[in-house]
Amino acid sequence: MLTFLGFAMIATFLVLIMLKKMSPIAALVLIPALFCVFAGKGAHLGDYVIDGVGKLAPTAAMLMFAIVYFGVMIDVGLFDPIVKGILRFCKADPMRVVVGTAVLAAIVSLDGDGSTTFMITVSAMYPLYKRLGLSLVVMTGVAATANGVMNTLPWGGPTARAATALKLDAADIFVPMIPALAVGLLSVFVLAYVLGLRERRRVGTLVLPSGDDEEPELVTVGTGTGTGTATGAGAGTAAGEGTAVATATAAGAGTAVPSAGSGEPASGGDAGEEGFQGLDPQRATLRPRLYWFNAGLTVALLTAMIMELLPIPVLFLLGAALALTVNFPHMPDQKARIAAHADNVLNVAGMVFAAAVFTGVLSGTGMVKHMADWLVGAIPEGMGPHMALVTGLLSLPLTYFMSNDGFYFGVLPVLAEAGAAHGVSPLEIARASLVGQALHMSSPLVPAVYVLVGMAKVEFGDHTRFTVKWAALTCLVVLAAGMVFGII
Repeated sequence: MLTFLGFAMIATFLVLIMLKKMSPIAALVLIPALFCVFAGKGAHLGDYVIDGVGKLAPTAAMLMFAIVYFGVMIDVGLFDPIVKGILRFCKADPMRVVVGTAVLAAIVSLDGDGSTTFMITVSAMYPLYKRLGLSLVVMTGVAATANGVMNTLPWGGPTARAATALKLDAADIFVPMIPALAVGLLSVFVLAYVLGLRERRRVGTLVLPSGDDEEPELVTVGTGTGTGTATGAGAGTAAGEGTAVATATAAGAGTAVPSAGSGEPASGGDAGEEGFQGLDPQRATLRPRLYWFNAGLTVALLTAMIMELLPIPVLFLLGAALALTVNFPHMPDQKARIAAHADNVLNVAGMVFAAAVFTGVLSGTGMVKHMADWLVGAIPEGMGPHMALVTGLLSLPLTYFMSNDGFYFGVLPVLAEAGAAHGVSPLEIARASLVGQALHMSSPLVPAVYVLVGMAKVEFGDHTRFTVKWAALTCLVVLAAGMVFGII
C-alpha cells in the first residue's frame, strides 16, 4: 500500500506542476499532506514536517546567504568582465552561447556545490539569453545536466556517500569512472551544440559590435522570422516579417531579438519583458576600486568551502556580511541591496522548506523504503550477474525520486549484497550508482534546482519537461561508456 501511495504521490506532484495546475510550493506542501492522510498517518504529519525542516534548515540558510552574497557580487560588477568576455567570444551566435553555458557550468562545478554553480552560471549567462532572445529553459537544462555529470567529483557528495555506505575508498570508485564521465560530459557539449543550432535557426541573423569603439559586426547565423534591435539598457524589441536582426551592445542591458520560429518556448524570456540590468555600466552599485577585494573574497570563500574549513552555511553567512559591510558601508545602502534580492531569497528558501514537507512525508511514512524494496525485489533472479547494469539503470529513477542520502545509504547496500551473491564487485556497484546524477540534479528534491529556475525566472514545470529527457539520455551515455570501457 505504501509503495503504491509513494509512486502515486510523486506522479501526482510531477503531473500537476508540469501541467501548471499548481505552483511548486503549493504542490510540495499539499500533495504530501493529502497522501499522508491517505496512508492513515495524518496524526504524525507535524512530526514528519518538523523532522524534514530540521534536516533541510542548514541548506535553506546556505541558499539564503549565498543568494545575497552572489547578488551583491553581481551588483558591484565582479562578473561584468566575464559576461563581456563571453559575449565577445560568442559573437551573438546562439550556438556558441549555449555551448558556452555548458562549458561554464562544468568549470564552475569543480567547486562541488550545485547552488554556487547555478548562481554563477545564471549570473553570467542570463543577460546574454535575454539580450539575444534565447530560450531560458535551454540554459537551465544545459547547466543542470553539465553540473549533474560533474557532481560525481569525490567532494561533490555522491561518490563520498557511495564510499561510506560500502566502506570503500572514494578514489577507487571515482578514478576508474573518469573515462565514462568524460564521455558523459562530452555528450553534454554535443547536446549543447545541437540545441544551440536549433536556437540559431529560430533566432536568425544577429548583429553585435566587435569592440567598444568599432562598428557593429554582422554575424550570419541562419534565417528566421521577425526583426529586433536592442541597444543600451532597457531596449525593447520589434517583430515583423523577414530575417531576424538584433543589435546588442557589449555593455548595458536590454532584450534583443524576437522569439519567432520553431523550438522550445523562450520560457521567462519573452521579447517584451524588460531586460536584465546586470551589465549596465552606469549602475550606482558598481565598486570598481574594490574589484580585486571582491574577487579575492570569492576565491577565498570557494576555497574554504572545498577544504571544508567551516560548514557551508556559516561560510556564506560570513561572506555575505563581509561583502555588504565593505562594499556598502552605509546602512541604507545595505538595506537596499538586501531588499533588491529579497524576492530570490524568499522564493528559494520557501521552496526548500516546502520540499521539507515532501521529503519528511516520504521518509516518515516509510514510503521511500517500501518503494526501494519493491524495486529491488522486482529484479529477476537471472539478472544477478548483471547487478552493476541493474544498479546503473535503477540509479536514474531512484536518485530522481529520493534524496542521495536515501539512495546511497538505504538502497545501495542492498544492491551491493545482491551483486556480491553473484560475484559482482562492490566497486562495480558503487561506480554504477553514480550514473544517475545528471538526472538527479533536476529532481524536485534537490534544493539547488530551485536556485537555478528561480534566478533564471523559469517555471519549474517547464524546466522539468524540457530537461528530464536530455538528462536521462546523458545518464545512459555514461552507463554505456562505463560498460564499453569495462568499468561497470
